[in-house]
Amino acid sequence: MTRAVVVDDSHFMRTVISDILESGGIEVVAQATDGREAVSAVAEHEPDVVTMDVEMPEMNGIEAVAAIMDETPTPVLMLSAHTEKGAEATFEALDRGAIDVLAKPGGEVSTGISAHKDDLVDKVRSVARADVSAGTPSDSATTPIERDETYVENATVVIGASTGGPRVVESVLSGLPRSANLRVLIVQHMPDSFTDRFAKRLDGRTEYDVREARDGDRIGGGEALVARGDYHMAVSNYAKGRLRVRLTQDEQRHGVRPAIDVTMETAAKTISDPLTGVVLTGMGADGAVGIEAIKGAGGQTIAQDEATCSVFGIPARAIETGCVDEVLPADGVSGGILSTVRKPT
Repeated sequence: MTRAVVVDDSHFMRTVISDILESGGIEVVAQATDGREAVSAVAEHEPDVVTMDVEMPEMNGIEAVAAIMDETPTPVLMLSAHTEKGAEATFEALDRGAIDVLAKPGGEVSTGISAHKDDLVDKVRSVARADVSAGTPSDSATTPIERDETYVENATVVIGASTGGPRVVESVLSGLPRSANLRVLIVQHMPDSFTDRFAKRLDGRTEYDVREARDGDRIGGGEALVARGDYHMAVSNYAKGRLRVRLTQDEQRHGVRPAIDVTMETAAKTISDPLTGVVLTGMGADGAVGIEAIKGAGGQTIAQDEATCSVFGIPARAIETGCVDEVLPADGVSGGILSTVRKPT
C-alpha cells in the first residue's frame, strides 16, 4: 500500500486530503502543519510520497522540499493555489526537487478539492512511483550547444512530458541554440493555471521566444508554444515555414488534456518539412501513438532513457512501439534533437 505524509497548515485541508487518500486506498501515516514538522515526519515515517502545501508558517513548502531532498529524499507532490504567486512558488519547489503539482480548486481552503478526488489519488500514486535519484539534468545541458553548425530549414520539434517533466523540458529547450531556428511545440501535463507561468519561465531561461498557446496562434523559426492546460493543442495549418495551432476541449485522451498524442498526430498529418518527436519522463501511455504517427510520416523520434526519468512510463510505452530512433539520457536529448536537424556535410 502507498504510504503518504500530508502537509498543510489548514486543519480542514489536512482532513479533507487525508480522507480522500484513505478512501482511495492510500495510507496516511502522518500529518504535518508546517515545513519543519514535515521534515521530521518524513524522516520518522519514511513514506512513499508527500503532499505539500506551499504557503505555511515557520518553514514554507519550498524550504521543506529542499530539506527533505537533502535529508530523506522522497517524492513530493505540491498542492498549490490558483494564483500567480502560488504558481511561481510551486516552480521554485520543482527546482528544489518536487516531482509534480496539483492545483487546489477554488483557493487555499475549499471543499472543491473533493470534486477532484480521483485526480488527487491518481496523481499521488503517480508521484509515489517517481525515482528521486534520477535528479536533474546536468548543467551542461542548459547551455545552447553547437552554435556554429548549420541546420536544415523549417524544422519542427514536438516535445511531450508529464510527471517530473518541467525541469527536463527546460533543460532540453535551454540546450537548443536559436540558430537552429526550430519551431517548438511543448505539451506538458500541467494544471491550466500553471502553463502560462511555465511558458514565461521557459521564455526567460532559453533562447527561444516562448508563450502559452492561444487558439489560432502561429509561430515561425525561433519560437515555441506551450499547450494551454485543459486544452488540446492541434496543428491546424502549415505553410511557408509557419504553423498554426487550434485549441480544443475535445474529450480527454489517456485521461488528460492537453494530450501529447493530439499534437504529435496533427503535426505528423499537417507538417511537410522536417519533424522530430520527443517524449520525456512521465506516467502513462500518452505520446506512444503520436510517436508512431511522426515516424510513419517520415519524421525522427527520441525518448528519454529510464535511468534519468522520474517516471519511466511515457518513454517506455513509446519505445515499445518500435518507432523510437534514439533513447537518450536527459542531458543528451538536446544534442539528439540537433542531430536530427543538422545539415549533412
